[in-house]
Amino acid sequence: MSEERALELEISNVAENKIGNDGERIKASVALFTSKSIKELEGLTFELNGLQEFLKSETERVQREIDNALSGLSLIIDTISPWRNVRSESSVQEKTSRPEPRTQRPSLASSHR
Repeated sequence: MSEERALELEISNVAENKIGNDGERIKASVALFTSKSIKELEGLTFELNGLQEFLKSETERVQREIDNALSGLSLIIDTISPWRNVRSESSVQEKTSRPEPRTQRPSLASSHR
């Protein structure tokens, strides 16, 4: 039985070493993967923050352009509105001061027959 016992101990030692080595290898792989993942996530976070700042500045720029365009439209409307009022008043005057349309007279040729 001592040979069997020695064989069992040897198998047990090999198994423990194998499991222990695999365990250490797995721990190292997990640590490496985690550190790479953390670095990748930090890089992604940095890129997203940069993109957020860019979008914020673009939003502000577009808003300024919209405000400038609206100011320009306001100026144009303010400039044109007196002309429109003058045109409306002159249209009313034209309508009230127009002579009555002429009725068609019979031609002289038809009355001399």
